[in-house]
Amino acid sequence: MSQALDTPPSALAARHGLTVSGARPSLPAYVRQLWARRHFITAFATAKLTAQYSQARLGQIWQVATPLLNAAVYYFVFGVLMGTSHGVPDYVPFLVTGVFVWTFTQSSIMAGTRAISGSLGLVRALHFPRAALPVSYALQQLQQLLFSMAALVVILLFFGVPVGPSWLLAAPALALQFVFNAGVAMVVARLGARTPDIAQLMPFVLRTWMYVSGVMWSIDRVLSDHQDMPRAVLLALECNPAAVYIDLMRFALIDTFRAGQLPAHVWALAVGWALLAGAGGFIYFWKAEETYGRG
Repeated sequence: MSQALDTPPSALAARHGLTVSGARPSLPAYVRQLWARRHFITAFATAKLTAQYSQARLGQIWQVATPLLNAAVYYFVFGVLMGTSHGVPDYVPFLVTGVFVWTFTQSSIMAGTRAISGSLGLVRALHFPRAALPVSYALQQLQQLLFSMAALVVILLFFGVPVGPSWLLAAPALALQFVFNAGVAMVVARLGARTPDIAQLMPFVLRTWMYVSGVMWSIDRVLSDHQDMPRAVLLALECNPAAVYIDLMRFALIDTFRAGQLPAHVWALAVGWALLAGAGGFIYFWKAEETYGRG
């Protein structure tokens, strides 16, 4: 009896095959668990998308109307009042494509900030890999973008942009952007789980990021007109991940947006940002797996 009392609890637990409740699995096991929940991730994303506008009279029309209204406001402020449309061929398709692609990243990150803190009931009630939540929110935004792409195609055709084989490049560009968005969403999901106030700060960060991502203006034109800018600033503008994915979509869809307007090694940049954010964000999120929903 005395020997049993002197045995550390951890040794007793190991002897009888007991493990810590909610302990973090190994990284390979976590990946397998997440893959096993792929149907849940898809169903959860679809359900969230369906419910998003269920209370609005126009329903899911707002999925298209919201980015279009934003594009109309940006066109008036930047294209008309500030003159950023000068020297940019097909400015309306250029602007609308930028707004739609940027909204995909912006919405994925904003949804990620509340992925854990806004789903505490689900997190505390069920056992599943918590990464499923930020990934499903990023998938929801991808579904919304694909739904809105029908309106984008109509706008492109209306303004005389022809359909071409380059449109097929939109698929890999969006796939890489989705991986990037999901990775960043997992980073902010972990931060938001510990500090919910980050959801209040994130709109200001994203708004600043949008203004330097060439959504409303041509980065290539600005760089050519301001070659006296510090090299670090020029490099930051060219390698900005949001701008990289926006420019790739413009190159794919708009025939007047030429390869010369893309930064050097643009596909390598797109793949690199996707791998860095996707793998890095996943590992960063996984390291705090056992803390989500506690406290």
